[in-house]
Amino acid sequence: MESTRDAQHGDFASNLAMRLAKATRQNPRKLAEVLVRLLPPSPAVAKVDIAGAGFINFFLTTDAYHAEIAEVLGLGRRYGRCAAGAGRSVQVEFVSANPTGPLHVGTAGMPPSALRFANLLEAVGYRVEARVLHQRCGPPNGNSGGQHLAAVSGALRRTLRVSR
Repeated sequence: MESTRDAQHGDFASNLAMRLAKATRQNPRKLAEVLVRLLPPSPAVAKVDIAGAGFINFFLTTDAYHAEIAEVLGLGRRYGRCAAGAGRSVQVEFVSANPTGPLHVGTAGMPPSALRFANLLEAVGYRVEARVLHQRCGPPNGNSGGQHLAAVSGALRRTLRVSR
């Protein structure tokens, strides 16, 4: 089931008949006709059409849209939430942008994308712990952050002629 690109094809369309045709060894259009006949009536659906090789197009009523808008307004920020995760714990880990490396879409985009994913998991009922794995703070020459800081500290002491 997917949203259609063209309103003439309805609000939603399904290619289920075409996907089942091979396994059932039936003509996809005839299979679509059977599937449509088996659909129970719904006050949200104005009509169902079959197009082409067996696409099933669904046209919703304006009342269905009005009811959904009312639900969105009534639930506010809770709209779309569910309990599918059943309170199970998940951990989303992501790396920070390298503070000494180049900043680009990949490094800058990871934290916000990971947090959006964590928010999505939380919205569907998971207990989420999001962790930032900080990259080492050091030059990109392979030195660890500690070695880098020791080298900087030593150079600073020599420059300022500070004894230990």
